[in-house]
Amino acid sequence: MGEGWGEGENLHSPSPQPLSRKGRGAHDASHTIALGMTSAIPHLRESLRAARAALQADFSARPHPKRYLRAHAQQVDTHLRALWQAMPPTLALVAVGGYGRGELYPHSDIDLLILLPQQADDALRERLQTLVGAMWDIGLEVGHSVRTVVECLEESADITVQTNLLEARFLSGSRALFNDMREALAARMNRRDFYLAKASEQHNRHARYRDTDFNLEPNLKESPGGLRDLQTVLWISRASSLGANWNQLAKHDLLTQEEARAIARCETLLQTLRIHLHYVAGRREDRLLFDYQTAVAEHMRITASATLRASETMMRRYYRAKRAALTLSSILLQNLHARLFPEDTQMRPLNERFIARGNRLEAREDDLFARDPSAMLENFLLLEQHPDLTGLTTPTLRALWRELPRIDAAFRRDPRNRELFMRILRQPRGITHALRRMHYTGVLGRYIPAFGRITGQMQHDLFHVYTVDEHILMVVRNLRRFALDRHAREHPLCNRLMREFARPEALYLAGLFHDIAKGRGGDHSALGKIDAARFCQQHNLTREDRELVAWLVAQHLYFSRTAQTRDLTDPDVIAEFSANIPNERHLVALYLLTVADIQGTNPKIWNAWKSQLMESLFLAAQRYMAGDTHADSAAEIRAHVAEKIGADLAPEIREMFWAQLDTPYFLQHDADEIAWHTRLLASHLNASAPLVNARPAPGGEGLQVMVYCPDQPFLFARICTFFARLRYNIAEARIHVTHHGYALDSFLVLSAERMADDEAIHRIERELAQQIARAERLPAPPTGRADRQLRHFPITPEIHIEANGKNGYRLSLIAGDTPGLLARVARVLAQHRIDLFSARINTLGARAEDVLYIRGATLAQPEKVEALREELLRQMG
Repeated sequence: MGEGWGEGENLHSPSPQPLSRKGRGAHDASHTIALGMTSAIPHLRESLRAARAALQADFSARPHPKRYLRAHAQQVDTHLRALWQAMPPTLALVAVGGYGRGELYPHSDIDLLILLPQQADDALRERLQTLVGAMWDIGLEVGHSVRTVVECLEESADITVQTNLLEARFLSGSRALFNDMREALAARMNRRDFYLAKASEQHNRHARYRDTDFNLEPNLKESPGGLRDLQTVLWISRASSLGANWNQLAKHDLLTQEEARAIARCETLLQTLRIHLHYVAGRREDRLLFDYQTAVAEHMRITASATLRASETMMRRYYRAKRAALTLSSILLQNLHARLFPEDTQMRPLNERFIARGNRLEAREDDLFARDPSAMLENFLLLEQHPDLTGLTTPTLRALWRELPRIDAAFRRDPRNRELFMRILRQPRGITHALRRMHYTGVLGRYIPAFGRITGQMQHDLFHVYTVDEHILMVVRNLRRFALDRHAREHPLCNRLMREFARPEALYLAGLFHDIAKGRGGDHSALGKIDAARFCQQHNLTREDRELVAWLVAQHLYFSRTAQTRDLTDPDVIAEFSANIPNERHLVALYLLTVADIQGTNPKIWNAWKSQLMESLFLAAQRYMAGDTHADSAAEIRAHVAEKIGADLAPEIREMFWAQLDTPYFLQHDADEIAWHTRLLASHLNASAPLVNARPAPGGEGLQVMVYCPDQPFLFARICTFFARLRYNIAEARIHVTHHGYALDSFLVLSAERMADDEAIHRIERELAQQIARAERLPAPPTGRADRQLRHFPITPEIHIEANGKNGYRLSLIAGDTPGLLARVARVLAQHRIDLFSARINTLGARAEDVLYIRGATLAQPEKVEALREELLRQMG
């Protein structure tokens, strides 16, 4: 058992009773080998369990991630060697991947290579199968491959295999065979090709995570700035014989000593988080989900402050560390590229202060930023003006970091710097990239201190999925995209409006400031308005644009709230909304900011229905503000629909049907929908069986569903329960009762799981009609697991009931979006004899913000209204 132990001697165990050559575990393992592999399993399993428990206790008491990772690898080495003793000495057992590095997380796979001198015969294959089974039996989750040296060379054409073998570490068996493999792989290694392959791999991985980079539930390993980025640098440097750790890279002048210490600190935090995460999850888990954040923070002994939860403090540390790791790894990759590709560093002058070196921008003199601090902003302007340049060279980036403290109050007051910042926002291209570069280098947070304060700030409102700073930059990015032809098909109206919008920098500033006051306490819109007005004044915007930016920040939620909670077919709603918009430029700007804001909140929230809703409000308000305040009368709408129907239906049949409908019906549906209803129902005016018809929604997402039947108690609740059981979300509902007692209800339903295909349509039409016809006892609303975010960030339900003028009452509710919520609310309303005639259902992630328009004598009696409120709160809780 002694051979091969030398490879593991540098692995130090923090365990109070480490398994070492002279320790109890190794002695027990040696003693049990004589009993045979099978008889040794129980003892080895208990030995490994005890060793891991001791490691966990030691890490909890003295969290030193590198010591833990090495010690865990050493414990596994010991137990694998004990099992290996029964194998032929001509074979080699090799650790590869992360385990080969000597780093093993609590629940990571143990990657092994069993190296053969030649192809295995049947007897050897059986022995190897028994060996691998024994590894699993003692508690080692191994991933293994069995190869000869020739096969390793063949497989190394795959960059993943080549990377795994790069970190191969001898464990036991034939060291000569292991050395043969290492020498053959080293001779095969092409450093430049390996760099290009790993750099491309990283670029593609970053692209996959681009929209989730600063997600509130990040991947500690794969996200940009995560552990994989740091490993990629070390893989390249190891393959290039330039060092296998940060100190060695510093000795090769790829890092300064200060940078080596900084990247080591980032790595330590990421490793600590991942170890704790594995223990909290009880399995291999690299996503720092909400489910684990509080427990991980507790494990790290982070305490809450007056303004931040412990988990929020932890996540802020993480986001700052990952940003630093991203920048430092970028420096290293750039320096490695310069070493491996020296011919790619040709120089060309740009102006008297800057040159282009290869595809990067470089200051002509190292002390430029110290002598002329304004050049720190100028370099971002030059990157915009020269899109062939991909960033700053390492010397310039280091100089920028060194001189960041010069961006102070005096710097911010300097008219030249204010002019440079506005020139950055006024460039025809590259604005988003410039702002992101300024953010990652720390320049943006120093130039706009309020932005620096929200860097890495969490948002626990159940619909934002990014940190505040990242959300803000996403909103600005979306505004920029509206102006680009390649995105015109996504938002044709936004594209046209943005291209016609004069001085769009006002919109970008509104995007930068709209959420900048979050976390201060108070109304972030009102506080942000003050910041925005001051900034615009200091940067010499015209009075018109100063007022516009401040107004947009203060009112940035007004458009979406109106569109998603009010009845847009009501002319009074459009008149009231338009009265609060100063002019058409304000309307266009607010519409563009609203669409960009919603899309930058959570990619899952935006859909075709919301798009149509926002566009409908914009066009209606635009017509009203242009002087077209005339709302079509019911008679005019009927005439328009009759024209659409034409000869498809006899006029007398059509008029007989319409005679049963009241005026609100014609005012609350568009002509196309009325024509659809009329064609289907006019010949079935007194149908005894329910009629259900569905079609793809004109907006391109979801289904329009029409229900026509003799009215019955709990009909709306029954329909809501039906859709909830099929996992459809009701986005909009309009409820009508004809003069002769028939219900004519219209729904827009959405599903993230089902396409609006013929099969879905036929199922809804058939099964919903059957349930209504049976009129059995109302089934219980479906139950199910609530969104996991609600378990960690519950919403206190809110109910508001207020008179709605001539249209009865408005019931507004806010609650966690639990399964069957709307069905439970509908049941309560029916039990209190309250009629619902319209509904706007707004789901924002795990948060429901619904508005129901209701009527009923109960609503005029305060004590009954209070009873209704209490019952609704019970159902929503």
